[in-house]
Amino acid sequence: MFSGAQVSLYPMTDGFVDVILDAVRAMDPFAEKLRIETDDVSTLMVGPHEALFDAMHALFDSAAATGHHAVLHATVSRGCPGEPDDPICAGPLDAGTFGPLEERQQQAMTEVRQTPASGLRADGQFSLYVPGATIHMDEVYGCIDFLKQAGVFAKSKNFCTKLSGDSSAVFEALHQAFIRFGSPAGHVALDITISANSPSLKK
Repeated sequence: MFSGAQVSLYPMTDGFVDVILDAVRAMDPFAEKLRIETDDVSTLMVGPHEALFDAMHALFDSAAATGHHAVLHATVSRGCPGEPDDPICAGPLDAGTFGPLEERQQQAMTEVRQTPASGLRADGQFSLYVPGATIHMDEVYGCIDFLKQAGVFAKSKNFCTKLSGDSSAVFEALHQAFIRFGSPAGHVALDITISANSPSLKK
């Protein structure tokens, strides 16, 4: 099943070029698993979902570690009917069916709780889209309940959910939202905005 992301990084500093280039290099360990294409607007990553979120996390943490305010924006998609299936994307989502919602929530929470902390804070918001699913709101609400129990839920907002916590927990929670909710054979998309070192937090 095709899975990929379009990712943009916005460092708020005069030295933004070095921050961006260093962050892009932080994704080098994932080059064998992902097809990575960077242009003047965004970076496309195509490949297995685990590598997608690990690479985005590495990109974000590299920028966050500078201490400068930086924002990552990503659109992540799996099962898009407008994209070809690609062998590089093959993974466990390509077969089988999901279990009961409560079971999937528990599996997702276990993964988040087992993720080692990075020591870097991430604050952001995201929206989950499950187009075509007849029970899409059940999946969305089930995902929000999981986020509350996982400890990264900050608050509900119009059209999105605010997250806050250690960057490792936040990115793993987003990863779990991507793979545990919505049909394993259907189209699922996330719209993600994650911020580091915002001056608003100091007020």
